Amino acid sequence: MAGHSKWANIRHRKDRQDKKKGKIWSKCSRAIIAAARAGGGDPATNLALRYAIDEAKYANMPKDTITRAIDKGAGSAGGDAFESVSYEGYGPNGVAVIADALTDNRNRTAPEVRSTFTKHGGNLGATGCVGYMFETKGQIRVSGAADEEQVMEIALEAGANDVQPPEPIDDDDPGFWTVETSPADFATVKDAIEQAGLEIVDAEITKIPDNTITLDANDARKLMNLIDALEDSDDVQKVYTNADIPDEILATLD
Repeated sequence: MAGHSKWANIRHRKDRQDKKKGKIWSKCSRAIIAAARAGGGDPATNLALRYAIDEAKYANMPKDTITRAIDKGAGSAGGDAFESVSYEGYGPNGVAVIADALTDNRNRTAPEVRSTFTKHGGNLGATGCVGYMFETKGQIRVSGAADEEQVMEIALEAGANDVQPPEPIDDDDPGFWTVETSPADFATVKDAIEQAGLEIVDAEITKIPDNTITLDANDARKLMNLIDALEDSDDVQKVYTNADIPDEILATLD
């Protein structure tokens, strides 16, 4: 991301997600149902469910909708059995793309994902073809208005691996602190930040690329079309890439 604003990229992603709020909530519900069905309806003893609920909250999903999804997953003796699967491939200019899915029918999902890659100038690869380029990490974004010493002290003492300073946009937008953790320490660090009363913008277990590929305007638009098409699938939960889109190009994308 060198030379480009992480906040600009995150804000652009959020703006796009806001336009598809209904779709995002549907994916959150599926994640909650799958987690509750697999490990029970108590987030205190089911970490996967807790993470799914947290992500739903950060997506501003209504509390009663979250509760219904938990009840549906925990109380269903039958119903669809979802399984997690990752699809890996390449987008424009060789950009690495990972699409994580929750599906009740791989025979439906795999051809759909393959077709989406092909239609948008990419190609679906074998499992593991790009996964090695990413590292799974916990990432917690704290309001940039928070005190530096407090953020650093709380996060690092709780077990965070790194704390990156905010990149202010203007006087009204302080950006955010980025706290990185191992997946195992994610919940502990997040709890410590919350208990200190600091404002968390969002938090997730995510996949961070080891290196990035900078795209020009043409390839950036092709990639965003591919991402949009993948995210339009009910089965695809999240899409990760190692693309680096410069701010001036990002600003021109819808």
